[in-house]
Amino acid sequence: MAKIEVFTKFLCPYCSRAKALLDRKGAEYQEIDVTMDRAGFDAMVERAGGARTVPQIFIDGQHIGGSDDMAALEARGGLDPLLGLA
Repeated sequence: MAKIEVFTKFLCPYCSRAKALLDRKGAEYQEIDVTMDRAGFDAMVERAGGARTVPQIFIDGQHIGGSDDMAALEARGGLDPLLGLA
């Protein structure tokens, strides 16, 4: 299975939506809460090419983007192969 990292903040509905999609897929992921972690947030922004919104999702080191980006990837049939499910 792929290594999945999801950068989140407390009470973020988009974060909840992204995690729910991964949960439905049975995918294990590492949640990195940057609510009170400035260094973690700065590292996320750097890795995400300047994106400052959450969630920011990485699969095997590849930046996927946010919740809407992952949902669009799923709609195109591109998420399962990245997760190792296809």
